[in-house]
Amino acid sequence: MDYEFLSGLRSRRVLVVGDTMLDRYWIGDVTRISPEAPVPIVNIGEVRECPGGAGNVAANIAALGAGCELLSFIGDDDTGRRLSELLAQAGVDRHFHIDPHGRTTEKLRIVSKNQQLLRADFESRPSAQLLERSVADFREISQTVDCVVISDYGKGGLAYIEQMIQVARDQGMAMIVDPKGADYGRYRGATLVTPNRDEFALATGVSTDDPAFFDTAQSLVEHSDLKGLLVTRGDEGMTLFLASGEVIHQDATAREVFDVSGAGDTVVAIISVCIAAGLDWADAIKWATRGASAVVGRFGTSVVRPSDLTLDTQGEDPK
Repeated sequence: MDYEFLSGLRSRRVLVVGDTMLDRYWIGDVTRISPEAPVPIVNIGEVRECPGGAGNVAANIAALGAGCELLSFIGDDDTGRRLSELLAQAGVDRHFHIDPHGRTTEKLRIVSKNQQLLRADFESRPSAQLLERSVADFREISQTVDCVVISDYGKGGLAYIEQMIQVARDQGMAMIVDPKGADYGRYRGATLVTPNRDEFALATGVSTDDPAFFDTAQSLVEHSDLKGLLVTRGDEGMTLFLASGEVIHQDATAREVFDVSGAGDTVVAIISVCIAAGLDWADAIKWATRGASAVVGRFGTSVVRPSDLTLDTQGEDPK
């Protein structure tokens, strides 16, 4: 595999748009059951915080060395300020619309011995006024980048996604969408949509194990006017369906799976920098497979590093 493209990423820029959140982990030990209710008592010994959702995509892009602009929404609260701080540390340029009456999306996970015991979500949807203003920002910022990623987590930040896709098409800009929900009509005209196997089944009613999988995927590409559909299939790798009718499959890299959190974010981040760097689809999904295999081997939401791509699964440099 040709690693030279990594050294040229500093001259490339990617715009990430979508639902940004703070992933917070409370980690501790369970030694007894509460006398108040039949639930475990967790003695918290460590707190970890990292950007999630579109923020994780942006952090992955920046970690690979490319420039990254993030357009999203946060509340006027401590969670939003902490999220902005973490993204600044990651090297991401933030364009946040701050909702004074809303709150920053946060996912709080309580974990013991690498087992998630509970997740609590805090969120609110952005105001209509902020959503309208985001389109004008998108139009301006997209003129300065090489590729666009839409990270849809269904939190309400992409009410005008159809207009954004049209802006990108008018500019001849590649747009990669990490989807949510069953309505792929919202993504009509995007360059690439990247559902995982569960998301594909939700959108089409057909599983990736069904004999009709390949025909259904090609039909989805055609009806949604996409250039490609990349279905990530866990330990079965990932399969790319192109509008030309070509199908490219990439087997998964053998790796012990520790935590799948954020693996989809890593895939779209790597695909975006590969497209920004001018790589072809086959090379892009090879790099994405290698990067995803690295992050699932680490605890919690994690970013890919250049060393994850240049080292093989045994930790040896294949060069």
